Amino acid sequence: MSARRISILGATGSVGLATLDLVGRAEPGRYEIVALTANSNAEALAELARRYRPEIAVIADPSKAAALKDALAGTGIASASGPEALVEAASRDADWVMAAIVGAAGLAPTLAALAPGRVVALANKECLVCSGDLFMTRARDVGATVLPVDSEHNALFQALDDDHRGYVDSVTLTASGGPFRTWSLDEMARATRKDALAHPVWSMGAKISIDSATLMNKGLEVIEACRLFDLRSEQVKVVVHPQSIIHGLVEYSDGSVLAQLGAPDMRIPIASALAWPERMRTPAERLDLARIAKLDFEKPDEARFPALALARTALMHGEGMTSALNAANEIAVETFLNDHIGFLDMIAVVSDSLDEVDGAETLPKRFADIDEAIATDLRTRDVARGVVKRLTAKRA
Repeated sequence: MSARRISILGATGSVGLATLDLVGRAEPGRYEIVALTANSNAEALAELARRYRPEIAVIADPSKAAALKDALAGTGIASASGPEALVEAASRDADWVMAAIVGAAGLAPTLAALAPGRVVALANKECLVCSGDLFMTRARDVGATVLPVDSEHNALFQALDDDHRGYVDSVTLTASGGPFRTWSLDEMARATRKDALAHPVWSMGAKISIDSATLMNKGLEVIEACRLFDLRSEQVKVVVHPQSIIHGLVEYSDGSVLAQLGAPDMRIPIASALAWPERMRTPAERLDLARIAKLDFEKPDEARFPALALARTALMHGEGMTSALNAANEIAVETFLNDHIGFLDMIAVVSDSLDEVDGAETLPKRFADIDEAIATDLRTRDVARGVVKRLTAKRA
């Protein structure tokens, strides 16, 4: 069997590293690395490139181009930098592409990765949040296969029966509840960056950890599920499940409910996508249900975590508003991580930004092209920065 040619966009992040861990454990010759990319960590990217021997390594930050080139000197591995180089790397001849660039920055490269017959493993939920109709239409038009890598969406993918999609009543995404599941609003108002990053179950990057703490992550996942599986908002339910053992459930019209269970280890959904349509062995911990003993569930508290309702409202208004939601949230999270605003301020910044953007212009229900999506994203970021500036000035 010939080697499967794969590229990993976002190789130095948690998903990229988990993917490479699985590649390293596979039998020799099963995978051949075409491209590895990273945002700004040239040293880590060069180390991975020397180990896994891609054809090319690309750093998004042009100021790190020289450092990457020097680190790869004499290896025979090509290097490049900048947004255009990312798109070129994503377009290279490969059978399978892991799209794991965090945030809206991953939109253009992931769209470029869509090609006839190619499998795109989607860990960048922002592609579907910002321009899901555009993205899925492009995938269908070119004949690419999109496989979800988020643990919840991968669980739904595994539980959904393609031959009986018309019998699906609803799906359920589970949420751990994050580090503040039992905190009061007063306690959350005093939460620090360290508190918010201390996820009780999953080991993730800073951005997604903060989104999990606010439950914005689950709001974005509702949008993603609707666009990925062609569902209505009311068909996508959310339940808090602190153990993070059940990742997704599908309820059929006869009352049957199919669930996917597994240890909270991202290598499980990644392996599902990496080996698809086959399976591969992973080192993930096996479930011991007798030891686990019980599984708990509760409704999300939307009074303390309003991000979920905010995301559903944005979804009702179409791609323009969900793109604006994502852009404002990225600015809010970045500002919180830099210790300029409080934890509860993040959702207030997003809500005020959406009100301001929606009041200033009519946002499109569907984007005509990627340029329109990027323009909406950039305009909203400017608005969100203005909201943050006014908020901090008022408190100064």
